[in-house]
Amino acid sequence: MRFIHLFLIGYFVLILGVTLALWQTGVLSRVAPVWIGVGVLVAVGVGIMMSVSSGKPTVTEEIER
Repeated sequence: MRFIHLFLIGYFVLILGVTLALWQTGVLSRVAPVWIGVGVLVAVGVGIMMSVSSGKPTVTEEIER
């Protein structure tokens, strides 16, 4: 669970870079704001799912005798 925050921050930096590239090329000006919002929600959801799945849970097993 140590690197989940770092993974999530890196993912959001990647999404921010892609968004800035699309904005600079003018692609975002041709897309409806509703679809931009939907894309942002999907990207955030995928980032959270990937960061949670990349974290390896620590399982401690206690043996009672």
